[in-house]
Amino acid sequence: MTAFNAVRFKVKPGMEQDFLDAHRSVDRDWPGLRHVNMIQTGEGSYCIIGEWDSMDAMAAARPFMIATLDSFRYTLDGDTDPVSGPVVLELK
Repeated sequence: MTAFNAVRFKVKPGMEQDFLDAHRSVDRDWPGLRHVNMIQTGEGSYCIIGEWDSMDAMAAARPFMIATLDSFRYTLDGDTDPVSGPVVLELK
């Protein structure tokens, strides 16, 4: 069953380019990852949204996601806000 994860980030002023570059440089050829997008939700606010083959595939990729987070953690203003879950209703 398809699953999604979303993580909200607040980036320190002046660190946006480092934050985005850290995401660009990551090899995300992770098993089960179908698609991922970064959106800007406000000044210094971002959200990454990933689509996965399954909750198991997403769980197996957590070590890669944590390593990625560790590579740019210094750019963040506070904690991340992660959520995830299986698709329960497809609307379009």
